[in-house]
Amino acid sequence: MTEGKIVVGIDIGTSKIVTLISRIDEAQNINILGVSEAPSVGIKKGQIVDIEEAVVSINSSLEAAERMAGYSASRIIASVGGAHIESQNSRGVVAVSAPHGEIMENDLLRVIDAAKAVSLPSSREIIHVLPRNYIVDGHEGIKDPIGMTGVRLEVDTHIISAASTTLRNMEKAFSEVGVDVDALVASSYASSLAILSDTEKELGVVLVDIGAGTTDISIFIDGSVAFSSVLPIGAKHITNDLAIGLRISLESAEKIKLFLSSPAKKQVRVDVEGEDGEKKSSDELNLSSLNLPEDISKASQKTLVDGIIRPRLNEIFAMVGMEIKRSGFGGQTPSGLVVTGGGAKTVGVTDVAKRVLAMPVRIGIPQNIKGIIDEVQDPAFSTVVGLAAYGVNIEVSSSLPFGLLFPVIKNIKIGKHFSKAIELVKSFLP
Repeated sequence: MTEGKIVVGIDIGTSKIVTLISRIDEAQNINILGVSEAPSVGIKKGQIVDIEEAVVSINSSLEAAERMAGYSASRIIASVGGAHIESQNSRGVVAVSAPHGEIMENDLLRVIDAAKAVSLPSSREIIHVLPRNYIVDGHEGIKDPIGMTGVRLEVDTHIISAASTTLRNMEKAFSEVGVDVDALVASSYASSLAILSDTEKELGVVLVDIGAGTTDISIFIDGSVAFSSVLPIGAKHITNDLAIGLRISLESAEKIKLFLSSPAKKQVRVDVEGEDGEKKSSDELNLSSLNLPEDISKASQKTLVDGIIRPRLNEIFAMVGMEIKRSGFGGQTPSGLVVTGGGAKTVGVTDVAKRVLAMPVRIGIPQNIKGIIDEVQDPAFSTVVGLAAYGVNIEVSSSLPFGLLFPVIKNIKIGKHFSKAIELVKSFLP
């Protein structure tokens, strides 16, 4: 356990809380040591509505993952979801500080700070400032300007913000669990780290993460995030529709939805005798194996899929299409649509997405992982694997008192003199 860095990710979802403990080796591979999920209680549409109940759910998930991994977590990276997530693009401009015009790490930090100076209500906080590209003396499309020579440095950034009250509630819940939060990551951004290939990001792609209560959208242009949005609708609405349409409980509706999404359903059709005495496969599905309390043993697949599930999927992807149009990047995504999240397993989701949005569609499954991967190679675990991938790029020194943190972010190296200054300060602290 001493080799590599341990990263603990906790995905706070509407239907379940997933904890993943992983070890990052020197080659920056994610080796999964333990994973566990627990039903969400006290959480609605990705936001905590009852702290005490949420703490019990988080504890349950975390302890099970700790037992599997044989590791006790003290620091975690958590996902933030919900319709309160908003985004905007911003540009920062600074003059290069070095007399000879060489761009240093300090210039990058200053230009990103300049981009962060946007007008936000006091009730909102910035959780991500993601550089899209740098511009040096008018030359665009630069990914890493360190070491280049110039006078004027600009950066285009994508800023994701969240409601302050939601962040405070999450921090309080985790403090009651007994862990420190190293970072809060937007669910859509976390999923993209686990799912999308570099080629897709460069060409332009739309990521749609369908959760139980919300649908997260991220649009990547030229290798970086250009638009983020959250819709207050998800796969739980499909379950509700089934419950109302069949007049059954939500638990039974969820079982039927999962059964319909399973490839094995084709083997349990009810055979009927035709007029000529030959047995023919009917549209009726045999549901007796589900042992539903309502004693429903048969149901028409056409009624369930075409009459109940498909209209709701049409609505979800129509709303996704409106968000893509609102972003202004509609014609710049030749890689098409990548659908992930638990809702991606819903029957007919790819067909509906292709028809409504008229673009190529694939189901996204977490990539580049090792260890206990059988359980997490599933669209429902995209966000939590993405949190581990986020942990690859950020290291936090936990040895400072008073909760002071010095993050080391990818592509920004802290100079030797600054490191020595930190060590000197630490030597004087108790």
